[in-house]
Amino acid sequence: MWRPPSRGAALLRRALRRGSVPSRSKGGSERAWATPSGFDTGVVTFNSLSKKKEPLILARERVATWYSCGPTVYDHAHLGHACSYVRFDILQRILSRCFGVVVVHAMVITDVDDKIIQRSWQENVSPAVISRMYEEEFKKDMLSLKVIPPVVYLRVTENVHRIVAFIEGIIRNGNAYATREGDVYFDVQSIGDRYGWFTGATGSHGEQGSSGKRDPRDFALWKKAKPREPYWESPWGRGRPGWHIECSTIASHVFGNQLDIHSGGVDLAFPHHENEVAQSEAYHQCRQWANYFLHSGHLHLRGSAEKMSKSLKNYITIKDFLQSHSASEFRMFCLLTKYRSAIDYSDGSMSEARAALETIRTFTEAAEAYMKGQLRCSPVQEGFLWERLLEAKSGVLKALADDFDTPRAVGALMNMIYHGNCQLQPVAVADEAARSPAVFGAMVTFIREMLEVFGIDLLQDKEADVFSRSGSLQAVVEQLTRFRSEVREFALTRQDGPSSGSSGKPGLYPDRAPLLKACDALRNELAPLGVLIKVKPVFCFYFYCLLQRLADQPTLVLFKSGGSS
Repeated sequence: MWRPPSRGAALLRRALRRGSVPSRSKGGSERAWATPSGFDTGVVTFNSLSKKKEPLILARERVATWYSCGPTVYDHAHLGHACSYVRFDILQRILSRCFGVVVVHAMVITDVDDKIIQRSWQENVSPAVISRMYEEEFKKDMLSLKVIPPVVYLRVTENVHRIVAFIEGIIRNGNAYATREGDVYFDVQSIGDRYGWFTGATGSHGEQGSSGKRDPRDFALWKKAKPREPYWESPWGRGRPGWHIECSTIASHVFGNQLDIHSGGVDLAFPHHENEVAQSEAYHQCRQWANYFLHSGHLHLRGSAEKMSKSLKNYITIKDFLQSHSASEFRMFCLLTKYRSAIDYSDGSMSEARAALETIRTFTEAAEAYMKGQLRCSPVQEGFLWERLLEAKSGVLKALADDFDTPRAVGALMNMIYHGNCQLQPVAVADEAARSPAVFGAMVTFIREMLEVFGIDLLQDKEADVFSRSGSLQAVVEQLTRFRSEVREFALTRQDGPSSGSSGKPGLYPDRAPLLKACDALRNELAPLGVLIKVKPVFCFYFYCLLQRLADQPTLVLFKSGGSS
């Protein structure tokens, strides 16, 4: 079950390394964050390691190495997941497009886990079937939300041989031990006071395990195999990796012994990220493996103090959400709160996001109409609007440089739009010589640039909305033509006996003649709207098609077989 080395990840790792990063001395047990040396991005961000805002300094000029914890793929992804991934996607876009930083992002896919195994038992399939199915669904959900994929996804099951080697290195350094049962635990006491970076880490927090644990805080690096569970061979016997060790190993495999940014939901800070730091610094014998930890706030259903999660059964899947909302609406919903803050999901909060997008869309459409000369307005205060534009550009950049403050950035953008709308008041008669289209063009360009940074495409959303309405209209037309055909067929029904004054053949019911006239009138009224209904005999239909082919004159017509029209 061991896998060959991942060539893609190896190439990425070699490309990123420019000489070795000096290890810090092992001596001492104090826990203190050190400001890294390197390239100052001009951004300050809240670092969970120091618990305050710090200048974001990268080891390499304009390159950020970024690792994030991916999903455990045993079920559908929900809005709680979406909120975290979309928020960090927005941060990465801001770093890249506003501050000129190339973000090299790697993500792990946890495809072996207790929950995956239990789900496989329930479904009577292998864990690999469960994990692959939900992994692909997760990736599709992320694309639907316009989340830029990481440079590389790495599965745990394809890196178990690396995890085994990583654990062996921690044991050699004196920071882990194996039990007689075949488990391996990290020795928390061996690193002294350096355990406890994140809030809640100190105290008697420990995970359940074998009786061979030396300290309640010790956590599993390797778990002895249980009946019916997938396993791999190791120096300690058959088993599988613990949860925390996978991220340390894979992040180190890609980025080596130094990482710029590590991200995840705030619920992962302890114990997961705490244990990641302990393992990685024990393996690399360094004092600061990751320079910055960024944590996103929880998503709550309005009125609930609990986070949205699968275990609590209080979640909305991404797929279900996108049935009634757009990705841009969800992105605006995320933009309206700071990424570190908890966020309440409700119909009201989504309506607020939709209203913000509609305000932006309405202004851009009005500005475009003004530039085309289709909207007549009083002479605008052009100098005033240029000032508001410069003010907005400055305000947005300052807000984003201050811990990615998207609510303040959106506020600066909306303030500019407000002043622009105040100038676009339509009048019956306007002086065509006193027009100022250039300033509105510059404002619309800036709005589009910022929306692109945030991953919002109003034009695509509008086209999707038009397409959706077009699909609905087509269904209405089909129902209408079907109804007309049924009414017409009823009106053409002949009487059982011969009608008076005829040649002895059964005639039509006289009282149904108005229905035929109504059908003809409907057909004639639909024609100018692009709906052509031709009711012809089947023979005439094929003959007509033949004539069209001979004449080489393609025509789009809706045919209904039947009697004469």
